[in-house]
Amino acid sequence: MILSLSGLDGAGRPSLQSGRMVFHDGNRVPWQIVAVMALPSVAVLLALGFADPRILAAAAGLWLIAIAVLARLAIGHYRRLVGLARLAEEVARIAGPLPPADDAGLTRRTAQILARLEERLGARIAALEALAQARQRIFDSVPDPLLLLGPGRVVVDANAAARELFGPRVIERNLVEVLRQPAVLAAAEATLAEGIGRMVEITLPAPVDLNFSIRISPLPGTGGGQLLVLLHDVTGLKRLERMRADFVANASHELRTPLTTLIGFVETLRGPAKDDVAARERFLEIMHEQSQRMARLVGDLLSLSRIELREHTPPTDIIVLGELLPAVKATLDIQAAKRGMTIGLEFAGALPPIAGDADELTQVFQNLIDNALKYGKVGAELRIVAEPAKEPPPSYPPGGPAAVSIAVIDQGEGIPREHLARLTERFYRVDAARSRAMGGTGLGLAIVKHIVNHHRGALTIDSTIGRGSTFTVFLPVATQAMAAAQHPMLRTGSGAA
Repeated sequence: MILSLSGLDGAGRPSLQSGRMVFHDGNRVPWQIVAVMALPSVAVLLALGFADPRILAAAAGLWLIAIAVLARLAIGHYRRLVGLARLAEEVARIAGPLPPADDAGLTRRTAQILARLEERLGARIAALEALAQARQRIFDSVPDPLLLLGPGRVVVDANAAARELFGPRVIERNLVEVLRQPAVLAAAEATLAEGIGRMVEITLPAPVDLNFSIRISPLPGTGGGQLLVLLHDVTGLKRLERMRADFVANASHELRTPLTTLIGFVETLRGPAKDDVAARERFLEIMHEQSQRMARLVGDLLSLSRIELREHTPPTDIIVLGELLPAVKATLDIQAAKRGMTIGLEFAGALPPIAGDADELTQVFQNLIDNALKYGKVGAELRIVAEPAKEPPPSYPPGGPAAVSIAVIDQGEGIPREHLARLTERFYRVDAARSRAMGGTGLGLAIVKHIVNHHRGALTIDSTIGRGSTFTVFLPVATQAMAAAQHPMLRTGSGAA
């Protein structure tokens, strides 16, 4: 017998069509199901009748009662099954047109509907997943760090730039833990209360301080419970402003003396010494020295400005110290020979590659070796010792990667301990007259310090009067991923000369 759906009855219940018996409420009932369920009891009844005809009447009465109970239960369950099938059909129809009805039975038709519904829901879920992935890609493509805050100012999402800045575990942390800045917290509270965006500027302490302009905006359509926090890095702009002011102040101060000297000699040559050949030669020599000093000073100031401008972004090139240090040594061997000195280069262990900028690191070691040659003992040996750092100093960024140490050791007069802390300040000199006589600008160690900061490393200075000084640079080891990306054949532990 064929069973199919035929709409709803007057009471709003699913109606059933079986082609046979109809209840008093107008619903047709699948009595064949009841008959199938009653077959075992009919067999039992017949067996009893043959065994003892006297109990046949009583057994028939009990059988009728059992049939009535079974019919009631069967019809109730069947109605619920039809209701479920009807509901599935209505839901499936919302998702799109259904396949045309055929002569399939209720179970098969319901299976068809559920299969189509599963197909539509699967397609819809796949579309939503693709949309979520596209949204995440767009979110991650924003170059500035971006945080999404949920109720209670908890970070519910963060883009790639934010995860890089605050760490991969920034999600599910409270804004208080991520940005410990009262101004940001106050702006977030005001935005939640008033629904109007706020902007604040903060400085985040790091190996190199970072300046951010932060915009906090309410997220529409969330009932005011979610906020977008966009951090725009203005460190470069701040440094540029500071650099311009420092350059003018430093240049005007340091250039005043050589300019005054040049002006004085020019006036003398144009006046009293106009026809004095010996004086003219002597004055021109001094003027040449002063102009060279100004050129070196301007060059060092520009170099320092360029380094400071990008100091907040660490370099990512892979540097092999086993190649760089011998090249630097070769360029200064002639200068060392003029003072009767030698430069010894020692690799105490296999050196892993480091993350850095080759030009900047060359300048670091040239400055340190040049200073050691100028202030070291004539005829002595200058040592350069490179090795994996056993214990980086406290100034090395905590939690940073392993480090390589490069020590430049001279046998000079030594530096009084009270001067050590200020040696990397601009234009600071222990002996100003001697430094100028040797052509120093007072910026060499300041440049070294800023380049080391740019590399997220550390610089230590140790000196003993009468025995000499040791300047040690600590540089971070490149990660395996960085090394493999730029040098597929490079492996940690290579690079030693």
